[in-house]
Amino acid sequence: MTERLIIRTAHGHISEVPLDGAALVIGSDPSCNVILNDSAAQPQHAVVSKEGGTWLARAYDDSAPLVLDGRVSPELRLEHGARFAIGATQFEFSSERTSLESLPGGSEEISNPEEAVAQLYAAQERVTSEMARVIVGQSAVVKQILVALFARGHCLLVGTPGLAKTLMARALAGTLELQCKRVQFTPDLMPADITGTDVLEEDPVTNARQFRFKRGPIFTNLLLADEINRTPPKTQAALLEAMQERRVTTSGVTHELPQPFFVIATQNPIEQEGTYPLPEAQLDRFMFCVKVGYPSAEEEERIIMETTQDAAREVERVLDGNSLIAFQHLVRKTPVSRHVGAYVTKLVRATRPDAPDAPEFVSRWVRWGAGPRAGQYLILAAKSHALLNGRLNVSCDDVREYALPVLRHRVLCNFAASSEGVDSDEIVRRILEAVPEPDYAAGE
Repeated sequence: MTERLIIRTAHGHISEVPLDGAALVIGSDPSCNVILNDSAAQPQHAVVSKEGGTWLARAYDDSAPLVLDGRVSPELRLEHGARFAIGATQFEFSSERTSLESLPGGSEEISNPEEAVAQLYAAQERVTSEMARVIVGQSAVVKQILVALFARGHCLLVGTPGLAKTLMARALAGTLELQCKRVQFTPDLMPADITGTDVLEEDPVTNARQFRFKRGPIFTNLLLADEINRTPPKTQAALLEAMQERRVTTSGVTHELPQPFFVIATQNPIEQEGTYPLPEAQLDRFMFCVKVGYPSAEEEERIIMETTQDAAREVERVLDGNSLIAFQHLVRKTPVSRHVGAYVTKLVRATRPDAPDAPEFVSRWVRWGAGPRAGQYLILAAKSHALLNGRLNVSCDDVREYALPVLRHRVLCNFAASSEGVDSDEIVRRILEAVPEPDYAAGE
């Protein structure tokens, strides 16, 4: 028995219920899987279910939540030893295994990959077309955001104000039927302002006081973190930890973030006074660093004319969250040849100045190179790009297409590079020229 729920009643009776993957309904109604003889129990009070490899306990009604060490919560992530109560009945989750990471909604095999790729390509075309109705230009930026989204990564957008970064996020959320929230990062923003906090509430019936977790804006599908470098490192870390783990822990209780979950963070490259630059380790959490440039003269004229008229701008929904998760799973399932994997490895290792086969200019200009996560993101970006273009085969060209957004924020230039006017983009371009593809004939 791998997972089980240990139940302790107020009278000291202890029982165990095995969890076999099916949902377990808890309540006072005789039709429930676990029937409670407790005055505080609702007919159907809670359900314990496995979602994407993770066990969750969820109350059916927010007015009758689960009790966790004097705090109340509508939902609880179940890890080994996790406890909650319904009235006087105590529950403890026991597991012989620990789930480190899982992709929600996708353990099933894809019966027809070609058809799934065709559906993904059609969906991408419709999303791009809908966003073009409200976003003038910036097609390359939209393309990179979509690749990161379907690869289950996060994006850091670097650009001056007024380049439609916020509108881009809202339009994307609208076409994908996702909930979107925006947080303006300021120097006085606290971690609890993002993740949420415990609020003391009094039960109107029993007059008992309990803490209830009030969710912050991070509990959404698409979060726009505006000017992330304007808030102190403590608050930055709270967001970036949630991005990596896709859950929030407060007062010892873990809360799962909604799925899908995608972060678009922005930075202003002009105003550096009063900012807190993201450390390299924090930047590594972002799959892409996307530079948002100015529109062309023709595009800027269109923007000026179209946005100064009294006209509503709308987008149609193309995909829902479940379909997006299914396509994210398709990206992970797509195979990649060892030839492409070897090329990615050579590219990433070439960014490290202490590597024996690093180009001479890397040893001269780079202080710190990219880590293994860069290789993981290069593979995922190449997969996502190939599928979004209607192909199942992933090539080295797909890798080169996204080397810049993946590597530019992971290559740290030294003083010599700065004094010579060389930035990380220039170094990555030179690496792409210097590193050849592996030789098929040589078996590399």
